[in-house]
Amino acid sequence: MHHRRVPRPSAVAAGLTAWAVLGLVGCDSGSDDAKPAVSSGPSVIAPGAPGEENRTLSAEEASRQRAEDDSPNSADVTYARMMIVHHAQALEMTDLVPDRAESPKIVKLAERIAAAQQPEIKMMKGWLKSHDKAERDEGHAHDHATMPGMATPAQLKQLEAADGKAFDQLFLTLMIAHHQGAITMATDVKGQGNNIAVEEMADDVVAQQTSEINRMRNLL
Repeated sequence: MHHRRVPRPSAVAAGLTAWAVLGLVGCDSGSDDAKPAVSSGPSVIAPGAPGEENRTLSAEEASRQRAEDDSPNSADVTYARMMIVHHAQALEMTDLVPDRAESPKIVKLAERIAAAQQPEIKMMKGWLKSHDKAERDEGHAHDHATMPGMATPAQLKQLEAADGKAFDQLFLTLMIAHHQGAITMATDVKGQGNNIAVEEMADDVVAQQTSEINRMRNLL
C-alpha cells in the first residue's frame, strides 16, 4: 500500500515565502504603508575608472555629484551678464511709473517688480565677482536688440512721453514682453548652463515673472 507523501512544514513555509516574494515583486508597491523611495527621478549611468565597471547613480546621487563640480560654463556667465542689463532696463521703466501712471494697481505692480529685480541684480553681480568674471564682456558687448523682450530706445521714449491711461497700457504691454524675454533667457540657461546657483536664480526668475505676467494681463 502506497502512502501519499505529505510535504514537510518547512517546505510548505518555504513555498509560501517564495510566492509571497513573487507577489510583492509582481504587485505595484503603491500601498499607503510602502515607504517612499529615497530619491525620485531616473537613474544615471556613471562611467567607472579604468578597469572598473560603470555605476548606476540615483537622481539624488547624480545631483550631488554635479554639486561637487558645477563649474560655471559660458552659458552661465553670459546669462548673468545679460540679465543684469535686462533687469536694469526694467528698473528704468518702473522709475517712470510714479509720475505718469493713473492706476494705483500699476504703481503697486511697479514697486513689486523693482523690489524683486534690484536684489537679483545685486546677486548676479556678486556671483560674477565670486567667480572672477567681469560684469561685462568688453570683447563681445551685448546689443540690447539681441536680448529677448528688450524695449527699443524709441519705445522707451514713447513710454516716457505717455501719461495716464495711455502710459498704463503701454507700460503693461512693454513689461509683459520684457518679462517673457527674461523667462526665455532663464529657460535657456537651465538647459545649457552647469552652475547650480545660476539655475536657482533662473528658477526664481521664471516663477516670479510668470506670476507677474498673469497679473499684468489681468490689468490690460
